[in-house]
Amino acid sequence: MADLKKERLGEGEILLKKLRRLRLRTAAAGADDRARLLALMDDVETVRRKLLRECALLEEEFRVAAVRVTALNTYARVAQTSRRPPREN
Repeated sequence: MADLKKERLGEGEILLKKLRRLRLRTAAAGADDRARLLALMDDVETVRRKLLRECALLEEEFRVAAVRVTALNTYARVAQTSRRPPREN
């Protein structure tokens, strides 16, 4: 699992760089070059879908991390409570 995260670590940045390059290529393409513009639009859509997938994966990782933090905080509170001496009335 850690290896997969290391592989994916820079994927979003790579996709953003690719999107910037596509934007530059689109700006350089002439308005009359319909075939090239359609190919570029297809490439942009592919990158967009990959970025959305990357966002969904990150959201899931954040959700899991939030659940873990909540569990750890609860565990710490319970552990702290059990160490306190009993109250005398």
